Amino acid sequence: MEEYDARIIAGAAELFRVYGIKAVTMDAIATHLGVSKRSIYERFIDKDTLLFAVMDSMIIKQREMIEKILESSPDVISAVFCIIRMGRDHASTMSPLIGSDLKKYHSGVLKRLREKCENPDHEAAKKILEKGISQGIFRESIDVEIIGRAFKGISSLAGDEELFPREIFLQRDIMRNIMVNFMRGISTEKGVKLIDSMENEI
Repeated sequence: MEEYDARIIAGAAELFRVYGIKAVTMDAIATHLGVSKRSIYERFIDKDTLLFAVMDSMIIKQREMIEKILESSPDVISAVFCIIRMGRDHASTMSPLIGSDLKKYHSGVLKRLREKCENPDHEAAKKILEKGISQGIFRESIDVEIIGRAFKGISSLAGDEELFPREIFLQRDIMRNIMVNFMRGISTEKGVKLIDSMENEI
């Protein structure tokens, strides 16, 4: 049954990624997978339940990928730039409607995700900051709890389609102007040199 659930989740995720959430019906998911709608409803009681499973699966995969990047990177600046590129590449393949569809039509799913995840982005950012401090890249005087939350806020800000419409702003330019300059502000001289050497990789 787990394999079947995973197949449904993957199929739904593919359609949501291309068309947004609102435009994708349970009928469309069933047709895409070549199964009956009833068989999907037997596993997921409604669209919100399926959407939650899709988003939860994405968050878990994202966490695992970030952990791998942190473990394999020579320093946290290299890791952060790799994570930024990964996020940018992922965002470029997603429908711009996903964020607005979630907020407008599926706010309950967002609430459930926040309750379950217990601010995983804050925790991941804190790990990065603590590792950066130990490597002499981020300043010891920073408050990792506050800066970790600021990282989350900046990521949300950079992905705000209303503030930075895709047709006007390139994601690369947004990240360079917001995230990179923010990192410079919390970095030691060693960290700034690393940032300057890698900035063009975004």
